[in-house]
Amino acid sequence: MIRIRTGDEVFVISGKDKGKKGRVLKVFPREMRAVVEGVNVVKKHVRPTPRNPQAGVVEVFGKIHLSKLMLVCPRCGKATRVGAKISEDGRKFRYCKKCKNFIESSY
Repeated sequence: MIRIRTGDEVFVISGKDKGKKGRVLKVFPREMRAVVEGVNVVKKHVRPTPRNPQAGVVEVFGKIHLSKLMLVCPRCGKATRVGAKISEDGRKFRYCKKCKNFIESSY
């Protein structure tokens, strides 16, 4: 179970962007990577197209490995590990390991 989902706020714990926070824009479960807003900004060369006639170098957000990210708990505001529990009715949910509160999905 991947514990980081689209829309979550995350904290980067290692790499060139260590210490930055951002919102997850997209998760790639097979690659174990995610695209985070404001993190791992790379330059990409684009050629002109009918939709985008201006060619040049643009900055885009690159993928970052999930092991370098920690979820920021929406309740306590701290970077935390994420646990998974199964409720009485059989549904899975995530919870903050620091404050033990339920983390709602951000979809």
